[in-house]
Amino acid sequence: MNIGDVIIYGKHGICKVTGLQDMCMDEVMRPYYVLKPVYHTGATVYVSALKDSRKTEIRSLLSTDEIFSLVKKMSGKNFIWNKDNRKRKELYSQILADGNHSELIKMIKTLHSHKQELKNINKNNKLQISDEDFLKDAEKTLCEEFAYVLKINREEVIPFIYEQSF
Repeated sequence: MNIGDVIIYGKHGICKVTGLQDMCMDEVMRPYYVLKPVYHTGATVYVSALKDSRKTEIRSLLSTDEIFSLVKKMSGKNFIWNKDNRKRKELYSQILADGNHSELIKMIKTLHSHKQELKNINKNNKLQISDEDFLKDAEKTLCEEFAYVLKINREEVIPFIYEQSF
């Protein structure tokens, strides 16, 4: 990781590496990367520059070509729905934790489809709160990265996915 790099860091999302700073933790001076979240400009995150288990949460952003390729592969109805609420919550929690782009797209498409089915039955029907929360978290994770890389607004990402994958 170098100063100026733009990376994804766990739940903090897209961050720019803005510096390297020595900090005293546990009475020991160590170097830390200074990360500035792109979409949460008031925040600053510090990550040890030394070997650290949290570094596994750091990854590079997808390229434009990788995004287009991924979305094209996701065409059709690749849904991941489980009628058992507990099992569905476990599955969706794991998908969010893993951050696998394909699975996130499937989850988003599944929840959007289920939401539409509920509305078709009765316009007052809504997703369960937990499903709505999973949808928001999955969209946030995916939309921030796709919007940043594709240089579009976050609100344009879901329509982009649907346009490209159907």
